[in-house]
Amino acid sequence: MPTWFELVSPFLIGGISGCTATTFVQPMDTVKVRIQVRSELKGQGQSINVSTLDIIKDIIKTEGPFGFYKGIGAALLRQVTYATTRLGLYRAIDDHYKRTHGRSMIFWERCLASSFSGFVGSIVGNPADLCLVRFQADTLLPEAQRRNYKNVFDALYRIVSEEGLLTLWRGSLPTVIRAIAMNLSMLTTYDQIKDIIVSLHGKGKEDYSDKLLSSAAAGIGCAIASLPPDNLKTKLQRMKKDPNTGQFPYKNIGDCFFKTIQREGVTGLWVGLPVFYTRVGPHAMITLLVQDTLTQMWNPPKKKN
Repeated sequence: MPTWFELVSPFLIGGISGCTATTFVQPMDTVKVRIQVRSELKGQGQSINVSTLDIIKDIIKTEGPFGFYKGIGAALLRQVTYATTRLGLYRAIDDHYKRTHGRSMIFWERCLASSFSGFVGSIVGNPADLCLVRFQADTLLPEAQRRNYKNVFDALYRIVSEEGLLTLWRGSLPTVIRAIAMNLSMLTTYDQIKDIIVSLHGKGKEDYSDKLLSSAAAGIGCAIASLPPDNLKTKLQRMKKDPNTGQFPYKNIGDCFFKTIQREGVTGLWVGLPVFYTRVGPHAMITLLVQDTLTQMWNPPKKKN
């Protein structure tokens, strides 16, 4: 029987890993959201620049260096809820499988475990994710329409009191799709490639270079697979009712998907991919490396008698 610490540690390690990675990559996440929002506004006919360099200059000019960390409280809360659940649950399933079957999961089993973990994590983390998107996109709204949340807790309170409890899960469908794509391309790819590399070099044990190469490959997969649902999620979560018509710009994820393609083209789903990779790639690498390091430190292999 596993100890209580062995049961809890995957979740604790998952949360710490996600928060560590987010602290490093938050600036690029802010730039990514601004690119997506500006691309949407440009598709609606507004004359607006979507250049990454110009967006970075605008943030520094109008908000200062700390503007890159807009919504960091919501970002960390998101990791405490989302990363703790999706990473911890996957590792807990993996550990349980090793205890009961005496072997690691094979590819299709990893796919199922990572998809399930991503689904649960996205539901738990959606409220914090909604707050984060609104923090990062708020300065792009007309001054009279800005929400001006004081902090993540003020945002949560006002969203519930002004828009209703269920608004916390607005954009949850693309969030779920994104999380499943993220977990599939990150956790499954990482474990699978690492196993292949270890079997090829014949050492029988993974080393740091194996982990580095596997995490880099996982980061590329994450960026390509998860950007389209991330783009749709951003648009749904930041939208406000038109003051003239009283209607939201999108009815649902399907409407958002087709309007995005109509206005921005198919490639609009991947707008800002280079910036997105500089956010998702390093985030995946840092998360996976920290997770593996802490797992080995806190749960060293048991010696056989």
